[in-house]
Amino acid sequence: MWDNADMLNGCANALYALAAAALIYAGVHVAKHSPLLPLRHLELQGDLTHVTREQAQGAARVGAAGTFFSVDLDAVRRAFESLPWVRKVEVRRLWPDRIKVSIEEHVALARWGKEAEGQLVNSYGELFAGRIEAQRGAELPQFAGPAGTHQEVARRYALFRDLLAPLSLEPRAVALSQRLSWQLRLSNGLAVQLGRDSERDSVRERLARFVEVYPRTLGRLSRRFDYVDLRYPNGFALRVPEILRTEPRKPTRGKA
Repeated sequence: MWDNADMLNGCANALYALAAAALIYAGVHVAKHSPLLPLRHLELQGDLTHVTREQAQGAARVGAAGTFFSVDLDAVRRAFESLPWVRKVEVRRLWPDRIKVSIEEHVALARWGKEAEGQLVNSYGELFAGRIEAQRGAELPQFAGPAGTHQEVARRYALFRDLLAPLSLEPRAVALSQRLSWQLRLSNGLAVQLGRDSERDSVRERLARFVEVYPRTLGRLSRRFDYVDLRYPNGFALRVPEILRTEPRKPTRGKA
């Protein structure tokens, strides 16, 4: 072995590599735990409406422990994501003594389910818990449906809103029943029964037909209607508040 120059050079190179690795490890260890590199600042970024200064300070105390190198960025992220109204958090180090926390808040699209549950749907169709001012809450539409259907209800809401736009109306409530039947309440107070999707007639097609004939039918009348049923192939049925509910009413044809 001692007469083999190649083997000796190989062993020497291996020892140099081990020594270099040990030095790097020691340097990293010292840097991580050195009091000479304290974490002095936490910078918040984002359009923050609901996250308060006190909440941010509390999350920072929980998550941002250690020095500039030793602070656990995942722990910081989790601490801020646990705050109400926080949807997404990104954290990174900024040399030499700060970390930057970028926060994306939920943007409330609608209320979900019962008022007491305090659940909201955001602009991505995601469900989250958050308190909202009474006035602002009243401005949001109301969604309802079986558990796990919030994203589908949000998607249909966008579709219904676009279809109703030519009438200057919008859905103020969208409900999906256990039997997957759709019902709307419009901004003029009219309840619209859309029913279920079928192979020959979709919910979208029914509402589109109603929007097309509305200006030539209901839109011309000064009388108030409180309910319209679109589950008829060639027209729709109306319910008028002044007429007794026990009176039968023939479907009104959709074409003028």
